[in-house]
Amino acid sequence: MRRISLNLKIAIRSLMNFKLRTTLAVLGVFLGTFSLIVVSNLSDSLAKKTQIEAEKLGKNLLIVRSGIVRRFGSSTRLLSEATTLTTHDARAVLDGSRLVKDVSSSGNKNFPIRYENVVLKSILVMGIMPNYSEIRNFRAKHGRFINYGDNATLSKVAVIGTKVAEKLFGKQDPMGKHILIWRVPCEVIGIMEEKGLDISGLDQDNQIFVPLNTYLRRFVNKDYVNSISVQVINEQSIPVAKAEIEDILRKRHKIKKDQEDDFSVIDLKDVMALKTQAMNMIKVLGRVSAVVSFLIGGLGILSIMILIVNERRIEIGIRRAVGSRKRDIILQFLLEASFISFSGGTVGVILSMITSILIFLIAKLPFIISPAGYAFSFFASITVGILAGIYPSRKATKIQPVDVIKS
Repeated sequence: MRRISLNLKIAIRSLMNFKLRTTLAVLGVFLGTFSLIVVSNLSDSLAKKTQIEAEKLGKNLLIVRSGIVRRFGSSTRLLSEATTLTTHDARAVLDGSRLVKDVSSSGNKNFPIRYENVVLKSILVMGIMPNYSEIRNFRAKHGRFINYGDNATLSKVAVIGTKVAEKLFGKQDPMGKHILIWRVPCEVIGIMEEKGLDISGLDQDNQIFVPLNTYLRRFVNKDYVNSISVQVINEQSIPVAKAEIEDILRKRHKIKKDQEDDFSVIDLKDVMALKTQAMNMIKVLGRVSAVVSFLIGGLGILSIMILIVNERRIEIGIRRAVGSRKRDIILQFLLEASFISFSGGTVGVILSMITSILIFLIAKLPFIISPAGYAFSFFASITVGILAGIYPSRKATKIQPVDVIKS
């Protein structure tokens, strides 16, 4: 231990003589450790967020959308809308497939909302069936949700999102108050629990729910819906159920073989998978950048150690002359290389943890820290230092006292 302690003191003193080069070598290892840990933490956090979003959407869910929908990356876009999707289609899907557990029709349109002197120019109003709450995992935090009585009697009632409540009422209690949705006065019977953004970027807290029949008769005066939420009995049955739904609706809409569907069946698991693939790509690119940084750091350590060996030929020759063994010389330079990588790895671990926490707080992401990731990154930084120090240390052992005296 005394020998190691002495060699470590010599190593630190030697490295301090080359401050700039030592700093650059430390910086390379630091960047590798820092980028590897931050990217891993962010990837794991985003994966957790994706899982949470999937749970918010509903369990084993398919969405039948009227018109043609195309997928662009991790989002979907409506290219054309049809007027052929009805509540009778929803019933036919439920009755026609043994793999379908439940269905819920819905319509939506943006309307101006008013309460006293407060006006919101455009808020998404959803006309929904009462079972929408179970299928799409929506719950009322205060008051109650839409029920079958509201739907049967075309009741003018509304359940509002938390952000709508804040904008319209501020600190007032919205329960029992009447808001004007377009030209229809509706009583507020409930406030939804917070849901945040869905996978398409829609703010689910900035919308209003009304009974579907009320929406169709009093708001839009139409007999068709925008979408049908379909709950499948289990996740494994989703692909087969999707094919059955498409077949049922094509027959009901009398679509010929050479004609394009006037509806789209969206498997949200596919959308989530695309999002996961994008995150995996980010993780791979992050790891590639970390490897490059480690290589640069390793080359930096290698170059500075070779320079130190050349600058300290006299010291090495004297140490060999007074009895230092080759393994002592090797240990000396491996300690110096390891000290550089250890310093870079330590700073990288500390700053990456602080940075990850700040990103989680600012972006409101799930707090995910991987101890295994930290251990691997730190081990990688030490390994880079040791590998980079092997060649210079072996070169130092070849210096002979006689050659030093002659020079």
